[in-house]
Amino acid sequence: MKSVSISGSPRENVGKKDAKMQRRNGLVPCVMYGGEESYHFLVEEKAFKPLLYTPEVLYADLKIGDKEFKAIVQETQFHPITDRLLHVDFLQVTNKPISIAIPLKVEGSSKGVMRGGKLSKKVRKIKVKGLLENIPENIMLNVSDLDILDSIKVGDVKVDNITILDNPANVLVTVLSTRNVESAPAAE
Repeated sequence: MKSVSISGSPRENVGKKDAKMQRRNGLVPCVMYGGEESYHFLVEEKAFKPLLYTPEVLYADLKIGDKEFKAIVQETQFHPITDRLLHVDFLQVTNKPISIAIPLKVEGSSKGVMRGGKLSKKVRKIKVKGLLENIPENIMLNVSDLDILDSIKVGDVKVDNITILDNPANVLVTVLSTRNVESAPAAE
């Protein structure tokens, strides 16, 4: 997985009034937990652009004061009207497995699509669990063998050293039938 460097300053006052004042100054209140202790800190709002506003899954190299940590974004809160970032929760990455959703990518040309079917991607991300160094940037699905009404399910996907947490019966990609599908040649 790729990382993004983010540096923050420790927060002295923790409370609603202080948080509002910091947001007016262009800072986002953050908290990091999951390690030996929790850290409350402030980060400039612009620093989150490469971490949050991307389709890739990234982890953060956090620098809080003079300490450095690896962390993943656990939760974000946005203002309901202005869509400004209000708060970010980070989960510190230790030597324990983490759960994270990673994107699915499709490769290949499906037989069913060549015959007039329509490829339908049902899921964009899949939830996995594993150590940070074992988690891939994405999972590639090869759809070359899919014919009309064939599908790839979660149970069909195998990745080394990680556990897939989604229901094995969930459909990830399928080839749907359309009106102008070529019919299979009749057996004579």
